[in-house]
Amino acid sequence: MNKFAIRLLTLAMFTMALIAVPLFAPAHASGDESPSPPPSSGTKKGKKDKSSSIEDGRFVAAYHAAYSTVYDRNDYAAAIEQLKALGHDDNASVATLIGYSYRKLGDYKVSQVWYERALKSDPNHVKTWQYYGLWQVEQGNRDQAQYHLSKIAALAGTGSEEYRSLAAALEKAPGTGLVY
Repeated sequence: MNKFAIRLLTLAMFTMALIAVPLFAPAHASGDESPSPPPSSGTKKGKKDKSSSIEDGRFVAAYHAAYSTVYDRNDYAAAIEQLKALGHDDNASVATLIGYSYRKLGDYKVSQVWYERALKSDPNHVKTWQYYGLWQVEQGNRDQAQYHLSKIAALAGTGSEEYRSLAAALEKAPGTGLVY
């Protein structure tokens, strides 16, 4: 009887937590449909300030074209070329999409480099934490993926799409060979 009461209480607490989570989740999770703003550091002597071109309509249009190449056409090699041609490899959104494209092409080492570059540029970029966490799941690094999940929870909440996506991947049995 005691075990039954504990299980019932655990189920009730879990249900209440699921109901309460959306009430406390942030309104906006960082997505990649639009490029993230550049780092707020000053420009170095002799280097051109790229931040003004981030807001340039041509850059945004080219970014959206590359975004479409990734998600609508699934042409990852072409997307990598388009993204690199933007000249903003230090932008977290750009670097994340390049890393994602390399991951989808199966080049995990290069993908990792791009995810780490994105996080160096913006340690709070939620989409990077999600995609790098999925990379970790694919590599069998479930503890690291769990760490990425906790970072997403801290940055965007457990109700965010990024959190739910990585949590769902972690719920699947290890070694199923699924690619995300």
